Amino acid sequence: MPVYQEYYSASYRRRSWVIRWLVTAIALLVTAAIVPGVGVDSVFAALFAAAAIGIVNAFVRPVFLFLTLPINFLTLGLFTFVLNGLMLALAAFFVPGFHVSGFFSAVFGALLLGIVSSIINRIARA
Repeated sequence: MPVYQEYYSASYRRRSWVIRWLVTAIALLVTAAIVPGVGVDSVFAALFAAAAIGIVNAFVRPVFLFLTLPINFLTLGLFTFVLNGLMLALAAFFVPGFHVSGFFSAVFGALLLGIVSSIINRIARA
């Protein structure tokens, strides 16, 4: 059995999804420890917030990216940082125990969340 077929199996996709979810939850806990305006009350709140962030990024973010395409084009893509912060604040709105206090906290928290999760993903993949 060639190695590349493993990537298309259902068990690999399921495992990959769970690992990404856990990595996002860990990155969210790290982000909450560093950014003053972002708070997570418990590990369970971080797990629910990671799921909410995934759902918001999968369904709501593409619509907002399409609607804000002219602004994003004019700002040479920098408006994406604002959009990521808005998606983090939207996820915080729906999850009890996950708090984002302001706009700049949301933008900086989303930026740091992306950096930390990519670092943890690289470590987990190695």
